[in-house]
Amino acid sequence: MGRRLCETEGLTDIQEEILKTVRVFVDERIIPVATELEHQDEYPTQIVEGLKELGLFGLTIPEEYGGLGESLLTYALVVEEIARGWMSVSGIINTHFIVAWMLLHHGTEEQKQRYLPRMATGEVRGAFSMSEPGCGSDVSAITSKAVEHADGSYSITGQKMWLTNGGSANLVAVLVKTDEGADSVYRNMTTFLVEKEVGFGETAQGVTVPGKIEKMGYKGVDTTEMIFEGHRISADQIVGGTPGRGFYQMMDGVEVGRVNVAARGCGVAHRAFELGVAYAQQRETFGKKIADHQAVLFRLAEMATKVEAAHQMMVKAARTKDRGQRNDLEAGMAKYLASEYCSQVVEDSFRIHGGYGFSKEYEIERLYREAPMLLIGEGTADIQRMVIGRRLLEDYKAR
Repeated sequence: MGRRLCETEGLTDIQEEILKTVRVFVDERIIPVATELEHQDEYPTQIVEGLKELGLFGLTIPEEYGGLGESLLTYALVVEEIARGWMSVSGIINTHFIVAWMLLHHGTEEQKQRYLPRMATGEVRGAFSMSEPGCGSDVSAITSKAVEHADGSYSITGQKMWLTNGGSANLVAVLVKTDEGADSVYRNMTTFLVEKEVGFGETAQGVTVPGKIEKMGYKGVDTTEMIFEGHRISADQIVGGTPGRGFYQMMDGVEVGRVNVAARGCGVAHRAFELGVAYAQQRETFGKKIADHQAVLFRLAEMATKVEAAHQMMVKAARTKDRGQRNDLEAGMAKYLASEYCSQVVEDSFRIHGGYGFSKEYEIERLYREAPMLLIGEGTADIQRMVIGRRLLEDYKAR
């Protein structure tokens, strides 16, 4: 099948080469097995080993720490390709990437030396944790707490929720409340780097990962809770070494995470379009291919336009951050548009498939269950609109 959508202008030869390699990997090693693994909710061990071999766990980690030193744009385009194959696989590298990003931009030199080289090889696998059972988007309402002891160490107690890779990761960046005596709740939060074993149950002293949360879609990747009961941890494990900066570190991570969710939306929508346009040229009704019926043709036209628009916005958001500029507006818009459009394009492809869209034998059935996660992950659509709206009022303040 030819390819016209989701092209990106001005890429280097190295970027083109990386994307070509990933595309081949997706077509040969992910798409053929994704639906079967997804229906079994099976962790894609072989695929993850392949990602390690390609060096994708270290894609944005600088060369001095053993990574490939690529930009956020390269990473986002890789995520788009992987999500086109199976969105869950992009989730396996996404949280890892965010922890590496936070370490790189906020960690101490000792922390970078300690973790980044092993993160680049995939030996250390990252997850991050903000949310809790009683608060989703309202991060200021978290109740998990780290209490400082006389010897300068801390103990963490509380319950965290919605950890992507909670079982499979062995390094978790965890946001907790600390009492810095600051007037703002946002300056009384700290990010700790918690080390644990891979797996479920008690995975470190005072750290329990109960098991996988059963989900409608986004299977294969483990999503978990994490319970802390007096987990002792040294002050060396505070990101950046100074308490009270956790909220801002996490928000920086989520901002690049939003670009990635946008990229996933683009990838899933692109795949839904590919499936829809292929099916529309095979299936015949009333003596002609359904693609020749104007209703279906118009639907395909609209789907392709949405896929293309979302891709271009996602690229812009990544490039803005790569230039070192604030990109919360662009990232919020890209994430909002890409996730909404993805949902619509998947739905349209589902309709084109007719009764077969409902059959588990057809790939679109899986995409139909995956797309809703994008409306929620990394800040819901409504939260994105609040972020976008507030930024617009800052920029267009009435004189």
